Amino acid sequence: MIELVIDARRHDLGGFDVGRVLPFARHPMVGPFVFFDHFGPTNLPAGTPRDADVRPHPHIGLSTVTYLFEGEITHRDSVGSQVAIRPGEVNWMTAGRGVTHSERFDTLRRTGGALHGIQAWVALPAEAEETEPAFAHHGPEDLPTYESADGLWARLIAGEGFGAKARVKTHSPMVYVHWRLKAGAKAQIPADYPERAAFVAAGSVEIEGRPFAAGQMAVFAAGAPVLVTGLTDADVMLLGGEPVGPRFVEWNFVSSSKARIDQAKADWRAGRMKLPDLDHGEFVPLPDDPPPPPDPMS
Repeated sequence: MIELVIDARRHDLGGFDVGRVLPFARHPMVGPFVFFDHFGPTNLPAGTPRDADVRPHPHIGLSTVTYLFEGEITHRDSVGSQVAIRPGEVNWMTAGRGVTHSERFDTLRRTGGALHGIQAWVALPAEAEETEPAFAHHGPEDLPTYESADGLWARLIAGEGFGAKARVKTHSPMVYVHWRLKAGAKAQIPADYPERAAFVAAGSVEIEGRPFAAGQMAVFAAGAPVLVTGLTDADVMLLGGEPVGPRFVEWNFVSSSKARIDQAKADWRAGRMKLPDLDHGEFVPLPDDPPPPPDPMS
């Protein structure tokens, strides 16, 4: 049963379009998923200015999950990682007690090309919120896939579901899946988890007799399987899991404690959070802070 429909709220991030789905006032989380952004599809021309990049910024209390349909993004972080993510791969960064990272379009700036993907945040359970920060990159070999004769292809991005388990370290029970359906293909979302949702990233589908287009998320009530039918060729993201409890979300910080978020803000403002070793020449200030002065050497 469909409990709620959420339409992505679109806004421009200085060169490409982003649709914010979660958090949503009436339903801030789906299982541990506390943030869900859909970026693109768009084309970045060769020579796209660096203003389109996501400069170094901080996180606490969550894991970021980046997954691409098209394009390439270079990730750098304060635990020493530098990795280019491409379609069919997963970047899973656990912020824990605090991490900083940047996301840059190094390759697309040189060559131009398409960009389309999802970034989600998964809230850590209370006992893991202050864990050591870590980063893991997973290729297709770590992500089980399935293909049916009637037009369904599926990849398990993280967690457990459909009798499979991804080789991605998670901190609470969850499932995250990419479905690609041909027009007319049918697939069922099982009732394994108490909180579940489906987001249409491309094309259109039918759920319980209702059409859903790209940019829409259907949130389901617990207790019964849900049938999804492709109206056109479609890409659908399934997400869900066990709830981890309410969370405060402010800027890039997630925590079960408002005081902990206030501390993180103070730490970032005072420069107490280490910047990425390979990308420390600039940073994103807190939204209520003035921007830093221009670098005379740039």
